[in-house]
Amino acid sequence: MAQKATSAGKLYVVPTPVGNLADMTPRAIEVLKEATLILAEDTRTSGVLMRHFGIDTPMMSHHKFNEHATTDPMIERLKGGEIIALVSDAGTPGISDPGFMLTRACRREGIEVETLPGATAFVPALVNSGLPCDRFTFEGFLPPKKGRATRLAELSEEQRTVIIYESPLRLAKTLSELAQTFGQDREASVSREISKLHNTTVNGTLGELAEFFKANQARGEIVVVVAGKRDEAKEPKVHRNKYKDAD
Repeated sequence: MAQKATSAGKLYVVPTPVGNLADMTPRAIEVLKEATLILAEDTRTSGVLMRHFGIDTPMMSHHKFNEHATTDPMIERLKGGEIIALVSDAGTPGISDPGFMLTRACRREGIEVETLPGATAFVPALVNSGLPCDRFTFEGFLPPKKGRATRLAELSEEQRTVIIYESPLRLAKTLSELAQTFGQDREASVSREISKLHNTTVNGTLGELAEFFKANQARGEIVVVVAGKRDEAKEPKVHRNKYKDAD
């Protein structure tokens, strides 16, 4: 249970569901109720979650466009003894979401930070992929323009499984670029809508996936998992239904 401190405060980093509200943990609810302030990426989005769980803690916006301005004031409030909870729209703050800047500032100022375990989209997608998950690299979103080709070329030589976030509108183009750079036959998977009603994972080669999603517009949040270069050489080909569960 989060305790309101009388001297040094504390920052809680609280994961929220990436889809299914039932994935919210009892401890996360408790911490959010006991905090003096909730920093939310979008107070409108988080407001739906808070109302669902009966959380009436005051909220304030903290996102990539204002975190440079809000970090120092939050540090002062933490120094004053407040308990502050940080949430993003979905998943764990700091993982392709705001959060790093504030936690770094807390570390520099000697303020305690505790990150609760919870939802992160790439972990289910990695395990669902059937690709090696003992060693992997999380890329997040690729550079949209500048440096994109260079980064793709670097990742094509990566021997660990590669995890990439992508938007549904850019998915087909990204898969085509990956197939061109990594090779048409590199094993991969595409997961979307993790934990939601239409949660699906499509497995295949990059060439097959590029072809499939060119003809089938994806929707929702997307995680692409690509076998590492070494894995491609060592892993035997397996029979699969490459379009299973796709819609």
